[in-house]
Amino acid sequence: MKLKQLAYLGLSFLFCSPLFAQLNTNIHYSVETNTSYSSGQDAPFWFSANKNGLSSIKSSSGYLRMELYRPYDTHKKWQLSYGLDVATTYNHTSSFVVQQAYASLYYRPFEITLGSKEYSTSFLNQQLSSGGMTSSSNARPIPQLRIAIPNYVHLFAHNDWFYFKGHLAYGMFTDNNWQTDFTAPGKRYTQNGLYNSKSFFIKVGNLEKFPVSIEAGLEMAAQFGGDAYNVVPRPDDPNPASHYSHIAMGSGIGDFFKALIPLGDDVTDAGYNNVQGNHLGSWQLAINYQLDKWGVRFYYEHFFEDQSMMFLQYDWKDGLMGYEITFPENRFIHQLVYEYMETKDQAGPIYHDSTQELPQQISARDNYYNHGIYTGWQHWGMGIGNPLLLSPIYNTNGDIHFNSTRVIAHHIGITGNPTNDLSYRLLCSYTKSWGTYDNPYTDTKSLVAGLVELTYAPTQLKGWQFATSFGFNAGSQLGHSYGAMLSIKKCGLLSK
Repeated sequence: MKLKQLAYLGLSFLFCSPLFAQLNTNIHYSVETNTSYSSGQDAPFWFSANKNGLSSIKSSSGYLRMELYRPYDTHKKWQLSYGLDVATTYNHTSSFVVQQAYASLYYRPFEITLGSKEYSTSFLNQQLSSGGMTSSSNARPIPQLRIAIPNYVHLFAHNDWFYFKGHLAYGMFTDNNWQTDFTAPGKRYTQNGLYNSKSFFIKVGNLEKFPVSIEAGLEMAAQFGGDAYNVVPRPDDPNPASHYSHIAMGSGIGDFFKALIPLGDDVTDAGYNNVQGNHLGSWQLAINYQLDKWGVRFYYEHFFEDQSMMFLQYDWKDGLMGYEITFPENRFIHQLVYEYMETKDQAGPIYHDSTQELPQQISARDNYYNHGIYTGWQHWGMGIGNPLLLSPIYNTNGDIHFNSTRVIAHHIGITGNPTNDLSYRLLCSYTKSWGTYDNPYTDTKSLVAGLVELTYAPTQLKGWQFATSFGFNAGSQLGHSYGAMLSIKKCGLLSK
């Protein structure tokens, strides 16, 4: 869609605002323009990572974004929230993006959402963390029907020490055209893939009465259904059915249940005990300590691709470990995050599934974010999990595959407010990668990525926000690049 068309669309929003106002008088708007330029082949890593997919790895890019939304009024039991968020872009994966389009019905404590919406998690610091291993803010939102208890509620009535929250969602991937355009002849791609995610968390503690609280839970997700094309079979697979260039995966009612609880067999298994679809998830644990104005948080996320790493069949060597410190109010540092991630082990390099002829099972070589049928844990080329496991959009051979999943990574994030109008954010990451077990690098590759972001929101210009970012890449993974990004945003209340 051209810029003129977006302008017409924006004007139609304004002319239709009286209609919205009949539903609610609390309608907000946001208009943002963003442009970036860099010296290398790829943009600085943190210009594109964890931007909910509204970003580009190209050396120069930009967008004009417009959003209308109605938030919840927390003082009411029944609530309706909705939003429409669109952008016209330059040098992105598509020239026009419907970033968000959703409607949510809220009745304390339940929330039902239909559509495409950006979700964040309170488990990680959204500004400073490198991102969760199962889900993060790295890829475009997936349209879905989501039923959730988004905030902690009492697990037992009249008990202020035990809480829980969770969600269940089904959706559909929307990157069909991008996959067919991106893949080279003979490479694997999927169409009309379906999505499932679920989580359940428990919190024990009451920081008003005791300075320590503990959070723990399980998050799982799956790709299922749809059609796989140009599937390359395993060389040792005796089943001719797996040599099909097109495989139709199940999308019936039973398949939705198998996505919820990992069951069934992949249609190409030939007697191997692999469940239907691409399943993954993580166990998560956090310990919070609050004393006066100090806050300290330790968290750990153990990622798994199958049942062997989900439970204790193998040592839990891989995961994301982080520390977050909230400082007493000062002008220099408000919060600091340090994270260490290791994904080298993946249950080891040996692999064999059980069959009737050979009942022993030696399962390893889990190949994080990749799958034998699906193109992997990605949407529009961006990894849905932690972006430090480099997304397929960086591949130059037309293969939608994660090529760098055995990594060790260090990440630091700092934020502060030097003045009432000025805030900053610093990110710096280092990764060392061995590739994958199936395709190891001949020499390890490294990436150093940094970001300095300054945001100016003058009190005398209410609703205006100006942000300037400077970023760089170094190392053999993405080469050397440095650049700048400028963003101007105006937001406010459309109707009172």
